[in-house]
Amino acid sequence: MSRMLKRTLKLSGKVLLGIVLFLVVYGLAAYACSRITIEREKDAKEEIAIYIKTNGVHTDIVVPVRSEQMDWSKEVKYAFTGLKDTNCQYLALGWGDKGFYLETPEWKDLKFSVAFKAAFGLSTTAVHATFYKQIRENSTCRKINISKEQYARLVTHVVNSFQRDKDGHFVHIDTKANYGMTDAFYEATGRYSLFYTCNTWANSALKRCGQRSCLWAILDKGIFAKYE
Repeated sequence: MSRMLKRTLKLSGKVLLGIVLFLVVYGLAAYACSRITIEREKDAKEEIAIYIKTNGVHTDIVVPVRSEQMDWSKEVKYAFTGLKDTNCQYLALGWGDKGFYLETPEWKDLKFSVAFKAAFGLSTTAVHATFYKQIRENSTCRKINISKEQYARLVTHVVNSFQRDKDGHFVHIDTKANYGMTDAFYEATGRYSLFYTCNTWANSALKRCGQRSCLWAILDKGIFAKYE
């Protein structure tokens, strides 16, 4: 075996070992941090009902379409959905990698390039907005009652996640990749990565409005464990 080949194999082994060690540490840190609970603020009034909703992978924050603090329909427009149903009273909002959202309708469609860019913060992000007529509590949807002041903080967190045009309006993404007849996509701020995922964003939203949350969450399971 040539000296060059030995060096190459040795280097490859070190790289592989480094990757394995990183994944182990990453996984352990993610698990441990998701088990550490940030408790909700005490003595807050229960004035507005919000929800957290998961599809088994991704967490959405669900808010009333209209309230004293915010009328979401002025920026997240019914007209951009297929059904255009103005009777919908709830709006689910999720943040994530734009490539995942628009190019990966199912896991079997996931491309290596999309996954690589998402993992290392090399692509852009989007907000996925879905209207609902009703919201029902179950194992994948939990109700959280918060105060008006807390909701105002939540609104700020979510609004700051949207890109705005020169006139200050949310930037709608004109695409046929919508998941159904009541959803739409919008350009977002921030970068998705291994360390800040769609669920990290949702967990940060809960922290921002003083609700029970994880120290750090990259998966939906950590968040929903706080509301069992």
